[in-house]
Amino acid sequence: MLQSKLFGQTIREVPRDELSKNAQLLIRGGFMDKMMAGVYTYLPLGLRVLRKIENIIREEMNAIGGQEILMPALQNKKDWETTKRWDIEVMMKIKTSYDKEFGLGWTHEEVVTPLAKKYVKSYKDFPFYLYQIQNKFRNEPRAKSGILRGREFSMKDLYSFHTNEEDLDRYYEIAKDAYFKIFEKLEIKNKTFLTYASGGDFSKYSHEFQTITSAGEDTIYICDKCGVAVNEEVVKDNKPECPKCQNKKLKKEKAIEAGNIFKLKERFSQPFNFKYLDKDGKEKLVLMGCYGLGSSRLMGTVVEIFNDKNGIIWPKSIAPFQVHLIKIGGGEEVKRQVEKIYQSCLDKDIETLFDDRGESAGVKFKDADLIGIPIRVVISEKTLSNNCVEVKRRKENKIEMIEIGKLMNYLLIN
Repeated sequence: MLQSKLFGQTIREVPRDELSKNAQLLIRGGFMDKMMAGVYTYLPLGLRVLRKIENIIREEMNAIGGQEILMPALQNKKDWETTKRWDIEVMMKIKTSYDKEFGLGWTHEEVVTPLAKKYVKSYKDFPFYLYQIQNKFRNEPRAKSGILRGREFSMKDLYSFHTNEEDLDRYYEIAKDAYFKIFEKLEIKNKTFLTYASGGDFSKYSHEFQTITSAGEDTIYICDKCGVAVNEEVVKDNKPECPKCQNKKLKKEKAIEAGNIFKLKERFSQPFNFKYLDKDGKEKLVLMGCYGLGSSRLMGTVVEIFNDKNGIIWPKSIAPFQVHLIKIGGGEEVKRQVEKIYQSCLDKDIETLFDDRGESAGVKFKDADLIGIPIRVVISEKTLSNNCVEVKRRKENKIEMIEIGKLMNYLLIN
């Protein structure tokens, strides 16, 4: 991609109305644009990152049997009345000119349950798992913290369907493992903890996946014995105790909730009368689980963790490009060599942002640090005099001189 043709520009000033680091850096870096509180446009750079996160999620959901669908965001009031959730505060509602009301989906149990009921009748059809990656809407009174708490956001929600609790329990553990594989690919696994939280209407506990950062809105208590955590909301009388091993010496931390999972059991199959015929021909209620993961929230979480005073430091797996190629100076030989390197990168499928702009070296270096692509490659008359390019990793201060003839091999293995 030629940077001179890239839609969206870097911004020097910190946006006045953004207090969170993720929003400041993503807007300044040209990754997104704010339309209003809690609502953002993803610009080309930002959309590349978001899609990579979604593809990592998709890969792991497919690996555990998930079948991807896409359900409507515009939802039927009647179905929400069936589950007695139409009047819940987070629901955004639309009233048409002909006095009909609809809801904008912040979750999809009310859609996926009657959908599954249409197609599944026999015990032989179980278990099965449906998921989607879609924009959600919340009537969020405190839209803040950039893309960590928005009114419109991207989310993966998976729903599992079972004939017995043993099978639900089995898949629940599989889903836990899949989540940690996602966090490992995003390089946040070592900061993310399985956290006991309130089960609400469904069970004694649900589980959250909380990522440690000072930008977090949640408070959790981490057990150093078994490595799980407990959310402050379930702590009794300010005396935290690990629900797993009863250890009372827990470490208090701020964290961002990246995802959550629930054993819904019969909570939604019952109001929709979603039953199946068992092997004896008897009708029984379907058991369900749900597994949420905020893809846009994960993007914000990664930025909150991986940054420095100069900008974002993207993990390789989700960086918008792998290489930021920068031309310094305008000599013909520099131009010829940098265009040759750029074409070689394209030929070898190395994702490259080529800064071909007529800006100064200082401006280009500042923009490179702000955007945060993993490897910066600089070619100038000075480097070319030694038949080399200057290579710097975004997360390191060290600068290497690599021979031009060895550059492609270096980039392919790094």
